Amino acid sequence: MPCNEGFLDRALRIILGCVLLSLIFIGPQTMWGLVGIIPLTTGLMGFCPLYRIIGLNTCPIKKQN
Repeated sequence: MPCNEGFLDRALRIILGCVLLSLIFIGPQTMWGLVGIIPLTTGLMGFCPLYRIIGLNTCPIKKQN
């Protein structure tokens, strides 16, 4: 899987994922916080399947052919 997320995109996804996951332990303490696994995982991997489907790429490094 090639990287298709830039640094800022990845950082924001990781932060959002952690915030959403924290909702399981603090705040309303609902299981909706598990939704945070998605942005956290895509941020850590640097690859977003939805970006590939719509043809978006925020990674500044271009692949050489």
